[in-house]
Amino acid sequence: MNEPGEVIFRVPARNVSWWGSAVCAVAAVVAVLLACLRRDVLGAAFWVCAVIAMLGPVFLYLATARLTADAYGLRSRTLLRRRTVPWARVVELRRYIQYGRHTDIHRVSVLLDSGRTWRLPMPMSGEDLGRFDAELAALRALHRRYGTAPASEEVPVIARGAAGRRAVLPWIVGAVLLTASGVAATYVADATAQQRAWRAAVPCTAATPAAERRACLTTLPGVIERTDVNGGRNSTSWLYFAGDRPLHRLAVPRSDAAAFRAGEKVELVFWHGRARTVTGEHHVWHDHFTGPGEIAAFSAGCALGAGYAGALLLIRRRGRRLRDDEFLPSSLPFAGAFAATGAWLLPLCALHPADPLGSPATVLWAAGGTAVTAVALVLAWRATRVRAPEETPAPAAPDGRDHFLAARFLEPTAYNRHLFGTHVVIGAGPPAVTPHAGPGRFAARPIPVERLTVLGVRRARGDEGDTVPKSWHIAEIDDGGEPVRLAAAPADLAAIVAALESARDTAEDPPETGTTRP
Repeated sequence: MNEPGEVIFRVPARNVSWWGSAVCAVAAVVAVLLACLRRDVLGAAFWVCAVIAMLGPVFLYLATARLTADAYGLRSRTLLRRRTVPWARVVELRRYIQYGRHTDIHRVSVLLDSGRTWRLPMPMSGEDLGRFDAELAALRALHRRYGTAPASEEVPVIARGAAGRRAVLPWIVGAVLLTASGVAATYVADATAQQRAWRAAVPCTAATPAAERRACLTTLPGVIERTDVNGGRNSTSWLYFAGDRPLHRLAVPRSDAAAFRAGEKVELVFWHGRARTVTGEHHVWHDHFTGPGEIAAFSAGCALGAGYAGALLLIRRRGRRLRDDEFLPSSLPFAGAFAATGAWLLPLCALHPADPLGSPATVLWAAGGTAVTAVALVLAWRATRVRAPEETPAPAAPDGRDHFLAARFLEPTAYNRHLFGTHVVIGAGPPAVTPHAGPGRFAARPIPVERLTVLGVRRARGDEGDTVPKSWHIAEIDDGGEPVRLAAAPADLAAIVAALESARDTAEDPPETGTTRP
């Protein structure tokens, strides 16, 4: 930060980034020299230098990244791009969370007046989240001073599953899986023809022409010289033959290699230039043919995966009217629908790849499975509907019994110390917070309904999804001047809010009692 009204953000350890860039440049030069001087043999030094050189753009990006914010607006500079945006075009500054394996990275996302978003290169959080909070507060202060900032002081948080996340990965995965499904489907006919040719193949005779010997079975003798049984579960093992006849070695699974012994005489059957069987005294190895059923099942599985990626995009499309920090509905209903589809479609493709509708039994199989898929997709469509809080059905009338509803106050209060409450009980007595699901009101703390005012109900936002299910709704409550949030499932929250308002009305307007004159 240079002067009031202007802030500059760079990588804290910028010198380290420059030194890292220099080391990567030197490694790149060394790798080029090794490749030029030793073209025949590229040793470990070359590969070490090549790996270090590939880290150069990362260090160079960190060394050159810079953000300047002043009275005009935001000016960013990166390795390949420079961008300037005035405050008049900035609608809001939000917190964007990139999830890593060990540490989450927090960045600043800018919402522009065109509806587009722009992630700033700096500031960026590492282990020091407090520093990032201070830098974000400084940017928001400049926005309030020189731009038109929202009235709310709450910083929107774009977390995992929020409507404001970019949907790049589902597009890529869906396109790749759909392409793989189509390519695999074109090989089903070839695999079927190969399988039929193998089953119809007959041994070669002396009269078989040389040009046709690839299509018949050629049997040659051999002697196992040694076996190389690898210890890994999926590692390839080898059979070595004495005198390199009829071939030097043959790759086989580990269990098959362990079944043969050194010095054992075997017979090898060749077809289309490859060894297809090895017959010994106690064991026979058969080469695995990728059958048409496997390819058809793989194609169907890729198609189902592409369909699920499309379902993710559909859910995002249906939630386009949500705030960027509000969570989208869960995609698990569609995952269940595609899993149910795979339960009948994959076996059908594996068992009847060439003609899945060639018999009445398979037609009934496909028709019943299609009906199941249709019902599952309809239910998934209804379950993933984006429902506003005001669309929640009205709660049922009280029946005079206690009902324990899963709900959580997100702020500690006198009646919810240390956030101990996991349920709210309503019904026979006044509303209370309990640490259990009943029965009985043991350890329940009464809620002071006379001082609570429900300001509104909304969907979960931002980092609230880390503490409660993302499908829950949040009631914003004024607790004697202090803001309090109560989270619960939509139907349960509607029942709790109705019970709180009813108890408050009863407390403010107690029933009149008659008096007896002497």
